Amino acid sequence: MTSTVKSAQVSHRSTYREVLAEPRFRLLFSTRAVAITADALRITTFSVLVFSSTGSALLSAVAFGIGFIPQLFGSLLLGSLADRLPPRTLISGGYALTCAAALLLALVRMPIAASLGVVALVALATPVFHGASSRMVAQSLEGDAYVLGRSLNNIASCGAQLFGLALGGAVVAVLGPHRALGVSAILYFGCALAVRIRLPRLQPGWRGGTSDRAWGDGGAVRASLHGAGLLLRRRRVRRLMLAQWLPPAFAAGAEGLIVAYAGEHHFAPGWYAVLMGCLPAGMLVGDLLVGRLLLPATRERLVVPLIALIGLPMVGFAAEPGVGVSSCLLLLCGFGLAYGLGLQRPFLDALPQDGQGQGFGLLGSGSMTLQGVGPVCLGSVAAGIGTGGAIAVAGSGVVLTASWILTWHPSTSPVPVPAYSTGPENGTEQHACGSPAQ
Repeated sequence: MTSTVKSAQVSHRSTYREVLAEPRFRLLFSTRAVAITADALRITTFSVLVFSSTGSALLSAVAFGIGFIPQLFGSLLLGSLADRLPPRTLISGGYALTCAAALLLALVRMPIAASLGVVALVALATPVFHGASSRMVAQSLEGDAYVLGRSLNNIASCGAQLFGLALGGAVVAVLGPHRALGVSAILYFGCALAVRIRLPRLQPGWRGGTSDRAWGDGGAVRASLHGAGLLLRRRRVRRLMLAQWLPPAFAAGAEGLIVAYAGEHHFAPGWYAVLMGCLPAGMLVGDLLVGRLLLPATRERLVVPLIALIGLPMVGFAAEPGVGVSSCLLLLCGFGLAYGLGLQRPFLDALPQDGQGQGFGLLGSGSMTLQGVGPVCLGSVAAGIGTGGAIAVAGSGVVLTASWILTWHPSTSPVPVPAYSTGPENGTEQHACGSPAQ
């Protein structure tokens, strides 16, 4: 790609209308929104089912989180499949697999350990399906349209999770947990059917990628471990992944302390729910405004200031603010999470074309894992210094992350890297003309 064309892509601001006009993205966007609703319904219902069967709060919490941590192992062991198999087969198969798991939990009375194992096995394969979907989005949308596509996915994710949680409570109350799991299975089946019928049959690397030539001819596990190693040895890829992992992990840790913070400060009943809703509400507003109103180059220049906007309000919790100030601080934190839009294009450019699927899968699974670990770590800190102090510690971690990113994040567009070399890997980045997005 010439520098003139690349500059035009960076300066052109797309619209949500243009993004939704792309039929492949529209299909993936709509089915993913439905699937996230089904995820929220399935996860909460399964947690309720485990608690009603055992009376154990610990097992209920394990049931809620069992679908997150195995994703990292799945990405490391199976992630290369996202680039080696046809995307329609992977995406529709992923929805079909989660449908089968939900039906199994709904219809078969299994021991708790077996039920947890079923959910964990599905989570192990999740990064493969999500990686294939993210790769197709990256290949369907170019330039700023890709960034706005990610913005729409973030907005839909927040909305679908909130709707799924509300739907879960209503469906469980009316139908009971087993039938509620059946409802989630129906939603997954609809997604699988829609993708199977409406998504074209495309081969891996359908827009010119080299597919698995650079990954070697070994099995899926060997190729996945090899590919993950190649990705993480590239300094720019590693830095961009950490930049997208750490601030949300600190924010999730702080979010996990909100209920305890409200209890310690004797806020009126129900205010904890308002506080918990402030962070996703701020994120929705941030994604809309930053994604729609700012030029692509401006978004990338604002990455560090927006990360600081996540952390500095958290530091304010050291003063133990009341409910009104706490709500405003959390809204600001959520708004700052829009920083991720400024890293989408640089991250896509940093990935080799024949490793995009695994790169996206590793990005998502690593983020999910750290967001699960964050609340545990900060909960331990809160036991020693209180919830307000622990939230402030999380904010300090975000500010330090922003300072680190400031040392290497460029104000100009990065030069994309080529596909993986099959020769010796020295950990340095090789630059070449051409964009992996094409």
